[in-house]
Amino acid sequence: MGLCFSVAPWLHYSSLNRRHSRGSSDIHGSNVESCGTITTTRIRKSQFSVRESIESECSPLPFPGGQILKLPELKVFSFEELKSATGNFRSDRFLGEGGFGSVYKGWLDENNLTPAKPGSGVVVAIKIFDPEGCQGFSQWQSEVNVLGRLSHPNVVRLLGYCWDEDQFLLVYEFMPKGSLENHLFRRNHSMEPLSWNTRLKIVIGAARGLAFLHANENLVIFRDFKTSNVLLDGNYNAKLSDFGLAKVGLSGGQPQATARIMGTHGYAAPEYVATGMRVIDKRRPTKQQNLVEWRKPCLSSKKKLKSIMDGRIEGQYSTKAALETAKLTLKCLKPDPRQRPSMKQVLERLEAIEDIH
Repeated sequence: MGLCFSVAPWLHYSSLNRRHSRGSSDIHGSNVESCGTITTTRIRKSQFSVRESIESECSPLPFPGGQILKLPELKVFSFEELKSATGNFRSDRFLGEGGFGSVYKGWLDENNLTPAKPGSGVVVAIKIFDPEGCQGFSQWQSEVNVLGRLSHPNVVRLLGYCWDEDQFLLVYEFMPKGSLENHLFRRNHSMEPLSWNTRLKIVIGAARGLAFLHANENLVIFRDFKTSNVLLDGNYNAKLSDFGLAKVGLSGGQPQATARIMGTHGYAAPEYVATGMRVIDKRRPTKQQNLVEWRKPCLSSKKKLKSIMDGRIEGQYSTKAALETAKLTLKCLKPDPRQRPSMKQVLERLEAIEDIH
């Protein structure tokens, strides 16, 4: 749409246009510590109190096909506008619910992003955070500060936000095909199984997004990569979503250390995507609850590999492509991180596998 909105006037202090001095305060900077002088401030809004790290004098960071902006360029919505866009959050516009709140379908005018009638304008997804959640505000803030600065074809676009009294909302581009999780686990039984080519296309798109995040120039640590956070547009192009746990930062060219363990238990690698099985499932027999440990031996055997391939896509892929994918998966599962390929290398290998006929 080519829209470019400035941040809200009441959040856009003059300190954003100069070096931050001790005592200055604004919304920007939580988990955004990539360069410049970092100072620590405390910000209070309603019952929330969080620690912020304020970054200064950062320039847009380039990457092929994407960039990290100096500051979020987002539309600021009022709660009433988003209430109107969703028909007062009608139940028939409910899209889903996660750990941080509910998501609704809404319509906005594509020129000025004001509320529009259903079926007109542009469709958006509106997430309303649970104010009672212990992570509600900090994760809402991280989405604004991190996702709001990211621009890449394989990262979902954040259009704007709302901070109105105790209401915290985010407005995203709408992804009509939903999450990869829904397709793999077929929550909607009317969905056709994803073909081998489509699955590979999705994995490559997700890898492109992660390679962008991991680029040495910026290094965004996603910390919650899993199928429910890979959304699909109308052409099954994958886009990474949900940056509530993401962290941006470099310290001497290395990721900044953190004592907090974040993310979803077990979702440390993408290998389970091809099998259609959950990486951790307590309903399986004891020795089979951890998918990685259970199925890892099958990845190095041509005969065993066939036993874990989705039978619904049999005949759609070459044995060589499947074996090469399994080899790549094994490399990504190396215990020593120095022996694992970078996301750039993973992407290059996946693209080579895509060319195998």
